[in-house]
Amino acid sequence: MKTIGLIGGMSWESSLQYYRVINETVKEKLGGLHSGKILMYSVDFDEIAYLMQEDRWKEIAQAMIIAARKLEDSGADFLLLCTNTIHKVAEDVSKAIDIPLLHIADATAEKTKERGMRKIGLLGTRVTMEEAFYKSRLTDKHGLEVLIPEFGDREIVDQVIFKELCLGEIKSASKKQYLQIMDRLMENGAEGIILGCTEIGLLVSQEETQVPLFDTTEIHAIAAVDHALGA
Repeated sequence: MKTIGLIGGMSWESSLQYYRVINETVKEKLGGLHSGKILMYSVDFDEIAYLMQEDRWKEIAQAMIIAARKLEDSGADFLLLCTNTIHKVAEDVSKAIDIPLLHIADATAEKTKERGMRKIGLLGTRVTMEEAFYKSRLTDKHGLEVLIPEFGDREIVDQVIFKELCLGEIKSASKKQYLQIMDRLMENGAEGIILGCTEIGLLVSQEETQVPLFDTTEIHAIAAVDHALGA
């Protein structure tokens, strides 16, 4: 089994889910007392969030590179950035290390294609929904058509992430808003919805909607186990 390196803390609530899913999946696949071989470098998200607000992405990239190199030096065989938004600097991180980085958008796109879906809705932070780094990877590399919510809905999605979910707050009113936004994306032609922020799965689950959901946290964590076990 390979050792999984996790760059977490963005937020720690979703990083906790990575740790849980990885270990549950290893146990399911191998049985007995097996668990994942994991190294985690957890950042102080307040510092990263401030840099995001100031649009200081070069400094964010440097912080992620430092974390990645520490994990590599500690024996990680490959890395995961436990966040969708910070994949904006994924290429910078990947170029700075000598071990693979499993991209969250690649793992998620493969799952949508396995379901035969080509037109997909995307929820996430405003950076993830509006900028090209994530959508372009889905479209250019995987041939998906990506739909995002209208401006007002994007504001709601982003605010709930930073002001509620990253603080561990789960509100029924926000859940209702998210479900309505997902329904509108489906009305516009989406065949499924990518939960493109690792906290969104804390708010909405597949059991609460008929809309096909792709939880990037769970998908990314399971992909890490497959890679660690050589699947």
